[in-house]
Amino acid sequence: MSEQTPKLPPFRQYADALRDDIGREALKAGDKIPSENQLAERFNTTRATIRKAIALLRSEGLVVSHQGKGAFVRPRPQVRMLGAGANYRARRATGMSNFNAEAAAQGQRAVQHIRDVSEVPAPPEIAELLGVERDTPVVVRRRLFTVDEEPMQFVDGYYSTQLANGTAITGPRRIRGGVHAVIEDPDGPIKRRVARFVEDLDIRMPSPTEADDLRIPPGVPVARVLRTAYDADGQPLEVLDSLIPCDRHIFRYVIEVPVSA
Repeated sequence: MSEQTPKLPPFRQYADALRDDIGREALKAGDKIPSENQLAERFNTTRATIRKAIALLRSEGLVVSHQGKGAFVRPRPQVRMLGAGANYRARRATGMSNFNAEAAAQGQRAVQHIRDVSEVPAPPEIAELLGVERDTPVVVRRRLFTVDEEPMQFVDGYYSTQLANGTAITGPRRIRGGVHAVIEDPDGPIKRRVARFVEDLDIRMPSPTEADDLRIPPGVPVARVLRTAYDADGQPLEVLDSLIPCDRHIFRYVIEVPVSA
C-alpha cells in the first residue's frame, strides 16, 4: 500500500497558486498583487493566511512590499550569458566587453562602474589560479556591473603585474572593449590571445553587506564565479572573481564533444 503525499499547509497552496500566476505572467513584473481581502475571497481563507503566503513569496525574491502601497511582483532584469567560444568572438567583434555586448544583444543597457583599481597582495585562491606565490603583488580592477540601473554583479579582475604594468589595465578608467581588448591588441604591449576559460562555481547565501549593496531580497542566494582566462600556451592571463545574485542571470554553456571516426 503506497503512502499518501502529505497535504501542503493552506498558505503554501495559495503561495503556489500565486507563484504559478507570476510564472505564466498572469501577474507580470511590476504588477500589484491583489489585496489581502481580494485574495482571501479568491481562496476562501483568512487575511492572516494570505499574509503568510505573501511572506513566503517575498522570502523567495518574487514579491516586494512597499509600506502603504501593497505587494508587487518584483522586476528581475536578467542577462543570458552564453558560454561558447564562437559566441565570445562574435561579441568581442562589436568592440564592447563581452558582458555589455551580451546585454545589448538582449535590448538592455549595461554599464560597468569602476570601484577601485589598485595593487594588492594576491589572495590564496587568486595566487594559485594566476600561478604566482601567495601575497605576490597583483593588479585588481574592482567593478560593479549594472543593467538598466539595477546592480547585477560585483566583478574583481586580477592580473599579474608583469602583464598589466605599463598598460591601461592599471588605470582607474573603463577600457573600450574591456581588458581583453588590451591583452589581444596586436599593436599593444601584451599581444596574447585568449584561448580558453575555466570557471569554478560556488553557491551560497549573501552576507548582509552583500545583500544591501546588490539589493538582494531575502531568500536569494549568490553565485561566486572564479573565471580564469588562459592563452594558447596554457598560461593564465586573468582571474575574474564575480559575485552574482542568482535571480538576475541565466547561464548557458555549450560544450562541444569531439566525435571519433
